[in-house]
Amino acid sequence: MKTYIKHIIPAAALLMAVGMTSCTKDLDVTPIDPNLNTEIQPEQLFNKCYANIAVAGNGGANGDSDVDGIDGGTSGYVRQLWNANELTTDESICGWGDEGISAFCYNSYDASHPMLRGFYYRLYVGISFCNQYLQEFSDYNATMAAEIRFIRALNYYYLLDGWGNVPFVTTISSEKPVQYSRQQLYDFIESELLEIEPQLSNATAKKSSDTGYGRVDKAAAWMLLARLYLNAEVYTGTAQWQKAAQYAQQVMNSSYKLNTAGSGKWSAYQMLFMADNGETNAAYEAVFPILQDGVRTTSWGTTLFLIASTHDAEMTSSNGTTEVWGGNRARPQLIQKFFPNLDAPEGDPYEVAEAAGDDRALFDTKGRTLDNEDVSNFKSGYAVGKFNNFTTTGAATKSGQFPDTDFFLMRVAEAYLTYAEAQARMNGGATNSEGANAINALRERANASTKANYSLEEICDEWCREFYYEGRRRTDLIRFGKFGGSSDYVWQWKGGSFNGRNFDATKNLFAIPTTDLTANPNLVQNPGY
Repeated sequence: MKTYIKHIIPAAALLMAVGMTSCTKDLDVTPIDPNLNTEIQPEQLFNKCYANIAVAGNGGANGDSDVDGIDGGTSGYVRQLWNANELTTDESICGWGDEGISAFCYNSYDASHPMLRGFYYRLYVGISFCNQYLQEFSDYNATMAAEIRFIRALNYYYLLDGWGNVPFVTTISSEKPVQYSRQQLYDFIESELLEIEPQLSNATAKKSSDTGYGRVDKAAAWMLLARLYLNAEVYTGTAQWQKAAQYAQQVMNSSYKLNTAGSGKWSAYQMLFMADNGETNAAYEAVFPILQDGVRTTSWGTTLFLIASTHDAEMTSSNGTTEVWGGNRARPQLIQKFFPNLDAPEGDPYEVAEAAGDDRALFDTKGRTLDNEDVSNFKSGYAVGKFNNFTTTGAATKSGQFPDTDFFLMRVAEAYLTYAEAQARMNGGATNSEGANAINALRERANASTKANYSLEEICDEWCREFYYEGRRRTDLIRFGKFGGSSDYVWQWKGGSFNGRNFDATKNLFAIPTTDLTANPNLVQNPGY
C-alpha cells in the first residue's frame, strides 16, 4: 500500500507549516501567534515536505493551494517542472489558451510568466517546510533530518537549474533573503549532499509493499550529485565529468536496477509508467518515486496531468482514466528520433513502437498530422501514449479518474546515460566500451538495435528517446549547446517561427518573478529580462 506520504495533515500542523509563509509577496515569514494553542508533530511536517512534490495543497484535487494566491494547477510541482522543461523544447507543444502556455512553446517567457512564477514559489514553499522541520526537529531523527535536507537541496537544484541566481534562506526568519550566485548555490547543494549521504538509509530498491518506498536513500543523493556534476560546466564554468561518472556508477552498482522484463502485452519500458509501477519489478528502477494514489493523492498536477493532457477521447487503449484533455503532443523532432525519415505508420502507441523497432516510441498517429501547423488543434501533431493508468494484470485501479501511477522523478536509467555521456566527454567525444555498454543496456531493454560506440550527438538523442516527457529535456539541450544562443539545431516553432529559429542565450535562465524583485531589494534580475 502507498501509505507513507499522507496528503491531509491535522489543522495544527497546517497552521505551523503553511501559515508561516506568504509566497506571492516574498520569502518573508510571519512568526506564529504565541496565543494560538498549536502543536506540530515531526512526522506530520516530515510528510508535508515530501507531499509538496506530490500534491498542491491539503484539500484534495479541488482543495486550496499551499502557494498563496496561485492555484494548484499553476503551481503544481511536477506539472510546472514539466511545462518549463518540455514545452520549451523539441519534444512537446500545447495548444491550450492558458496564460503562459504559448510563451513556453515559443520561448518568449519573461518575468511576469504565471507558470514560472508558480513553480518558483512552489519550490520556495517546499524550502520553507524543510527549513521549519530542520529548525524544530533536526535532532528528532538523524535519517529523517538528512532526508529533509535532501528535499531542500533538490528544491534548490531546480532553482539553480532554472533561475541560477536566487534568494537563499535556510532558517525561519523575518529578514529578507540574500541572493546567491549560481556558483554559491552549486557549492551549497554539493556540500549538503556530501554531508548528509552517511546519514541516509542504505541504497535499497523497494516496492510499495516495502517499508520506506517513496523515501529517499543514499542512491537518491548519488543520483542528484551525478546530475549536479553532469551539468557543472553550465552552472559554474568548470566541468566535473569524472565525478558525474563516479556517482552515476554508484547508482548503477546498487540494488536499484533497470526493469528488463515485460508483463503480458506490456513492455518492460512501458511498465515504468503504469498504475502498478510501484507494485511490479518496475519499482526497483525508481530511485525517487513520487507517490500517487487514485483516492489518497487526488492531484491535477502530477501523473493525471501527464496522462490526461496527452490523450483525447479516441485513445482509450493508452489512457486508463476518464480524463481526456487533449493538449500536449509531440513536435516532429521528437518523432524523428525514432523515425529518422519521419515515416511513422498510422497506428496506436503499441503498433508505432513495433514499427520503430524501439519499445519507447509510444505515439498515437491515427488521424493526426506529423506537423504542428495548427497548434490549437490536438490532431496537429502526434499524440504521446507514454503514461497510463492501467495495471499489468488487468486489475481495476482505485479510481477511474485519478491515477495510481507513481511518477519516477529519478530512475536508474538516468545513471546509465550520465555515466555514458561523462565517459564520452572524457574520451574525446565518443563512448569507450563501458559507456557504450551502458547505453546498450537501455536499448536492449527497449528491443532496439545496439552499437559498439556512440558520439555525443547520438547520446543527446538517446537522452530524448529514453526520457522524453519526463521533465528534463531543456536541461539536456542547454548542456549540449542546443537551446538558447547560436545553434545548428532548431525545431518546429522554436523561437516562435514555424520553421524554427534561434533565440538569445539569456533564455537559458528564467527570469526572477517581478513580484519577488519588487518585494526584496536584495535581488537583481537575470541578464536579458
